[in-house]
Amino acid sequence: MTAREYPVFTVTPKAERSVRAGHPWVYGEEVTAVEGAYQNGDMVDVVSNKGRYLGTGWVNDHSKIRVRIISRNANDTFDEAFFRRRVCYALNYRKTVMGPVDYRCCRLIFGEADQFPGLTVDRFENILVTQVLSLGMERRKDWVYRALVELLREDGEQIDAIYERNDVTIRTLEGLEQGKGFYQMEGLEQGKGFYQMEGLRTDLSGHVTITENGIKYDVDYIEGQKTGFFLDQKYNRQAAAKLARGRRVLDCFTHTGAFALNAAAAGAEHVTAVDVSAFALELAAENGKRNGLTNLDYKCADVFDLLTEMAKEKKCDYDYIILDPPAFTKSRATAKNAYHGYKEINRKAMRLLPRGGYLATCSCSHFMTDEMFRKMLREAALDAGVTLRQIEARQQAPDHPILPEVPETDYLKFYLLQVV
Repeated sequence: MTAREYPVFTVTPKAERSVRAGHPWVYGEEVTAVEGAYQNGDMVDVVSNKGRYLGTGWVNDHSKIRVRIISRNANDTFDEAFFRRRVCYALNYRKTVMGPVDYRCCRLIFGEADQFPGLTVDRFENILVTQVLSLGMERRKDWVYRALVELLREDGEQIDAIYERNDVTIRTLEGLEQGKGFYQMEGLEQGKGFYQMEGLRTDLSGHVTITENGIKYDVDYIEGQKTGFFLDQKYNRQAAAKLARGRRVLDCFTHTGAFALNAAAAGAEHVTAVDVSAFALELAAENGKRNGLTNLDYKCADVFDLLTEMAKEKKCDYDYIILDPPAFTKSRATAKNAYHGYKEINRKAMRLLPRGGYLATCSCSHFMTDEMFRKMLREAALDAGVTLRQIEARQQAPDHPILPEVPETDYLKFYLLQVV
């Protein structure tokens, strides 16, 4: 390999196989030798134990993921133009797969799936909400943010602000501070070869109204979960709503009411939205009023307890149950316990449904693989004494693309089923 300017990290054969197969992470224990001085966040080359070039990425000794590879092309130059091209690729993909309406409310950058390790960017109309989870990305975010705003504005899209939601504990594992707030970007000077733009606003309320599947929501991107709204279920909500007409629907873990509102708008006879958070239910009720929907009620309860109580009373007024729980596991070590949690709640729902009733159920943890989830559904049905007919198997919306060689990008399982 010709001489290069970056420090060189030699890795184990196991890491070599993983990187050559397309996975962008090199773990600390997979590094066998380091040649050259570096600081955390710098670019480094990754090579095999025979010196074969495998890729270039940014390093961080604070992280279990020692190197996050961003390119396998030895001819790449990692300047502002490089990251601008990457942003352009990501935006063009969303314009194609989401269409002009949904492009206004979607995930614009999905970390490793868009070759931006540790970066999430969600668009809510005129607001971009970002989350940076890697040191290397933190050091280069100005280039990425500038490219996002410039390219979107060049396309005639109105972008008024970037809000950073870096209030997550995982940043401490990268040696980064936690925090949140409006990102300040001054207007650019001419002569740099890029589109001249105005600066960004930092005086907005923290709320924005979005439209998804024809339903309006208030998004609180300052205090809401994650970036403010869960965009990955967009088309799953649409698919679930098609079964709701004329049915009595129980929407469990409703959060701010997205599945419930889709079902109500699709013509459900009645929808009960359940969540353990009274605050979330208040937001759900406000969203219901915002859309003029009156065929809903809201119940503050623990879903496990509620389904257990309904089973004891042998009374279920619903013929369609939707289960959209939070991730029961965020690590491989707790996947077994999570399996039992998913099985228990699905078994309870299956027992409550009448013959011919419908079940929408999902998991948002990549540690709960699709194979495990399907096995869980079979066991839950056996324990509940029912037979299931699969209507549809789905995954996350295409603005959250999946790389087959990076299983961490494949996390959402969604099934529509009928009790027969």
